[in-house]
Amino acid sequence: MNRFRSLLGIALGIAGVVLVGCQAGTDAGGATAGGGAPKTGKKFKVGISIPAADHGWTAGVKYWADFASKQNPDIDWIIQDAKESGDQISGLENLQTQGVDAMVILAYESGPLTPIAKKLHDAGIVIVNVDRGFTEPVADVFIEGDNKAFGRKSAEYMAKKLNGKGKIAIIEGVSCTVNTDRVEAAKAVFKAYPGIQIVADDKGEWNREKAEKTMANMLVANPQIDAVWASDDDMALGVETALKAAGRNKNIWILGGGGMKDIVKRVMDKDPLFPADITYPPSMIGFGVQAAAGILHAGKDNAKKYMPRHVMIDIELITPENAKDFYFPDSIY
Repeated sequence: MNRFRSLLGIALGIAGVVLVGCQAGTDAGGATAGGGAPKTGKKFKVGISIPAADHGWTAGVKYWADFASKQNPDIDWIIQDAKESGDQISGLENLQTQGVDAMVILAYESGPLTPIAKKLHDAGIVIVNVDRGFTEPVADVFIEGDNKAFGRKSAEYMAKKLNGKGKIAIIEGVSCTVNTDRVEAAKAVFKAYPGIQIVADDKGEWNREKAEKTMANMLVANPQIDAVWASDDDMALGVETALKAAGRNKNIWILGGGGMKDIVKRVMDKDPLFPADITYPPSMIGFGVQAAAGILHAGKDNAKKYMPRHVMIDIELITPENAKDFYFPDSIY
């Protein structure tokens, strides 16, 4: 939890710098120079659009969106979640009709959400994109984890633990930039090891139950699988359920990612089924919330002078040796 809070603390610091910038001067009418908040008592209004909390990581996103928005009581926040892309698009259109000044968007899927994000941005709404990037650079700020490093570091660990040979299965998430970056980076590593064979590759859609069904089908088709690369921890738990149901949870292991506390605890306890994990904090949504607040307070034109357009958060490999540094039992995720 402390590590997650430190990320939010960085965002608060950036927002503080932005707020200093907004005090540079006001025009004769009392509005902040550079497009800041008019001093009429009217609050800014910001929409936060995120996927529904159908698994642990997105539940963490909702928690941190609530937490960060409460740090800015001078802004009216509207938090919406969606179970699929169509719902999210409708929600964004509804937020526009409510006259929001900015939107913080974690897309359900990258492709379908890009046109509406572009439309909103062209209408003058500040767009802060978090985690799952749009397919065009339409956001004012894009905040993401280093998903290519996620795929590379996890695949390098798997290849070394397998001593460069073995049969593996890959469980992917939904179609978005996050999944693409992770999977392509991992496959690039596996390609460098001729002794490693990818015998199955299918989607679990970031969902525990769907990953369980996908893994069950893979087990029927493949009598030998030595390890499973799952692109997040919720799906890794679904994989475990399928392995146990098939009586094949011995002599196999799983590598997920996200830093879920339950998985980190098992890494720390040297559970042979989960020898390692990869960090990917859902608290990054809090960073996005603070960025939106800072941009609005400073004025978009002023903020453009020093706010980065792209922020990438590093990820780390969790092993039994360092797991205690990533285990926070009171965390939501």
